[in-house]
Amino acid sequence: MRILPAWLREFVTLAADARQLAEDLTSAGIAVESVQEENGATLYEMDLTTNRVDAMNHYGVAREASAIYDVELKPIQPNLPEPNAGPSTARPPDPQRSGSEKLADAPLGTTSSVFPIILDDAEGCARYTARVVRAVKIGPSPQQIAKRLELIGSRPINNVADATNYELNELGHPTHAFDLDLLEGGTIIVRRAREGEFLRTLDGVGHTLTSDDLVIADAEKPVALAGVMGGFDTMITERTKNVLIESAWFDPATIRGMAKRHGLHTDASHRFERGADWGITPLACDRVTELILANAGGELPGGQIDVVARILDPVPIELRRSEVNRILGIDLEEDQIQTILRSLGFQVTRVAAGSFRVKIPTWRLDVEREVDLLEELARIHGYNKFPNTLPTFRGAVETLPEESKDAKMRDTMLALGYNEVISITFISEEDAKTFGGGEPLAIANPLNEEAGHLRTSILPGLLRMVEYNLNRGNASVRLFEAGEVFEKLGDGREERRHLGFAATGDAIAKSVHSPAQLYTFFHMKGDIEELLGAFEHGTLTFDAQTPPYLHPGRSARAVMDGETVAHFGQLHPDLAAARKLRQEVYVAEVLLDRLYHHALREPRYQPISKFPAVERDFSFIFDDAVTFEKIRPAVEELHISELQRFVPAEIYRGDKVGAGKYSVLLHAEFQSKERTLRDDEVAQWSSQIIARLEALGGVLRA
Repeated sequence: MRILPAWLREFVTLAADARQLAEDLTSAGIAVESVQEENGATLYEMDLTTNRVDAMNHYGVAREASAIYDVELKPIQPNLPEPNAGPSTARPPDPQRSGSEKLADAPLGTTSSVFPIILDDAEGCARYTARVVRAVKIGPSPQQIAKRLELIGSRPINNVADATNYELNELGHPTHAFDLDLLEGGTIIVRRAREGEFLRTLDGVGHTLTSDDLVIADAEKPVALAGVMGGFDTMITERTKNVLIESAWFDPATIRGMAKRHGLHTDASHRFERGADWGITPLACDRVTELILANAGGELPGGQIDVVARILDPVPIELRRSEVNRILGIDLEEDQIQTILRSLGFQVTRVAAGSFRVKIPTWRLDVEREVDLLEELARIHGYNKFPNTLPTFRGAVETLPEESKDAKMRDTMLALGYNEVISITFISEEDAKTFGGGEPLAIANPLNEEAGHLRTSILPGLLRMVEYNLNRGNASVRLFEAGEVFEKLGDGREERRHLGFAATGDAIAKSVHSPAQLYTFFHMKGDIEELLGAFEHGTLTFDAQTPPYLHPGRSARAVMDGETVAHFGQLHPDLAAARKLRQEVYVAEVLLDRLYHHALREPRYQPISKFPAVERDFSFIFDDAVTFEKIRPAVEELHISELQRFVPAEIYRGDKVGAGKYSVLLHAEFQSKERTLRDDEVAQWSSQIIARLEALGGVLRA
């Protein structure tokens, strides 16, 4: 929103220039985003938080300036002529008085013979203030009014409509003017709409209403959406002679729902749905009346009509000086505390030494607790006046039990080329059942159907990020995330820590020296082995017992010392198609709670043998059912200490070996640390290996 410094100076006398004022307001939390010059006038572009509705107007910002500089704030006191007939139901209010004090001359339910007003919905409309002005002459507004409205971005319409817009930007309270002669039955009723009622608003758009809508109605029909927009049929035109001015307070939740339901966001709804000032309605009404009489002429046939359905009087808050000094860390004197709060409109009563009873003004709905008052003191006192001190600390830094293992895991993943990400812990029920093994935990108030359960796996969140990257042209992606997964366990839940990572695209990027190499299952297996190799273990084996969300021929389970620690492989093609993934995506999930049962591997020095190694190759034909995970332990059971290495070197499948079989070249390396090996020893060990492999059904090739 826009604020004119020249307009502010009508309410408070300031020595600071426009730029200094902007800096001081910003330091106090009333942020001035920019200072501009336009048509010879200085303008502030404000960036106010949604809870500070009281500062969304010139008088509210002037109040802040008066507190910052400790100068007097001039009250707004409309000068109205005596009405021609009818008693006034409320005297012109003092803007610094509390809401209950303003009702001294207007008991609950008071109305006037000038124009009857009925509040049928006390929850939706707590207060309705009005005045009637007769014999007005519709025309353009004076130059000063029109120019100010144009500078703040509001188009001048006519002298009556402009009066309501001017007051909105001056005092901040939405008002509305009806053509009195177009109101049927000579009455105003604030009620809920009847199902199917129709209202055409000022923008010319028709709306079919529901019983959830709060309307201003005459005796026959709705004439305005309360707190949102007036009606087209009762708007001010050049034919208008008599005017009814409305200034009311409407329930924020009701206005928010109506504005959203009808797709209307107006200056009025913006303020009402955030909490307008209940106590300012008489003053706002009188200020609009004053402007209309000055710019459109007319006369007052009667006094102010002020109907109150319920009083909104904030509960006083206890403020303790000890808490001020403890939380803010500075020693504010009692006089300073009272001066700051009173300058902002709070009523402060000293009840005991170092203790105050603070009555909240009706325009500060954001102040609800003692800590809110402390914030007011801090920002007006000046954050720049706080000494630069570090908080005291007693004790020692304690490392979490698994900190070193977490650090090793993270360092390993980063070194392998993965980027760390963080996803939300909510997933859909379908994903929870697809990727999790147990019963998922449903959320009582989910954000939407896609986030209705706590995650049972890290993978759904990772896959969403992979999809996001692929859809934006990033074809090579490597991501990892460590976090908690959840599963229902009886009446409670089980929480475990997992690591997930995903990869797709190039494993090696194309260069002038070599073509690109796509990421495959074997790259992921290598990454898994690198990660698991950082932990102490006796055996590490891989088999094909994998979850159904993985490709059955390109996936594996990692088993460390007899316990499953990871599943990994290519995402199942059906799942990939359902997620519209057009390239192969590989995923892995490591069960960190199990992996961390193992200590980190300590580097150990082993001297290199000075004696030569002896190599032997064995070519065998096996059935497909005999995997290397069966071959390796069979050879290890021979306990040949000199066997330093035993790995598959080549694999062949084809017509020469027959269907359901494969040929493998196994490479063995023997070496002693104490002596040179003899040929007969190597021949004996080779015979033992051949015998063991033949016992597995292998056929030695010539």
